[in-house]
Amino acid sequence: MVGAYYGALMRQAEADGRIAGVPYDPAALVWTAWDLGIRDATAIWFAQIVGREIRIIDYYEASGVDLGHYARELTAKPYAYAGHIVPHDAQAKELGTGKSRLEVLAGLGLKGITLAPIHRVEDGINAVRVVIPRCWFEARNARAASMRCGSTAPSTTTKHAILRPHPVHDWCSHPADAFRYLAMTLDRQTGTTGFHRRIDYPQHGWV
Repeated sequence: MVGAYYGALMRQAEADGRIAGVPYDPAALVWTAWDLGIRDATAIWFAQIVGREIRIIDYYEASGVDLGHYARELTAKPYAYAGHIVPHDAQAKELGTGKSRLEVLAGLGLKGITLAPIHRVEDGINAVRVVIPRCWFEARNARAASMRCGSTAPSTTTKHAILRPHPVHDWCSHPADAFRYLAMTLDRQTGTTGFHRRIDYPQHGWV
């Protein structure tokens, strides 16, 4: 795709053999990173940090279902979770329920929820570019999503097809946005200095 932000990096990952069999390691905790959709898809990456490597072991996406569906999917997997990264706007309260999606997820049993820092899209794209060379992608479960992440391209003007500074919103957007939140937050949560905002809820639930 012309102008794809991560296309060359994903091609290099494939050439390096980093899109391969990357099994879950029970000795390492799993982080999830979410792009929360309302009328369209919700995307979730599953990542482990082992040394300097970021292992993308799984990916899940669905649409037209409630948040309880995703909590059940996470519970059904054999992973031990370190925490869950969600977009900063997940703390906005809905008028109908008076609750935020963050509060709903916490009520469903998710623990260690972290808000991704507010950032410019350009900064998030640069963070992903830094992170991808450290990543290994599980081919069976995450290959399609990793290729979609790599397909994200700048939008264009209708008249002159001039590249704009922001990515086009299409079928690639959800995994790419979730990966951006992962890249902006993960190192901060695992020891690297930087801004992060952690939401600590009562320790109830199972995930």
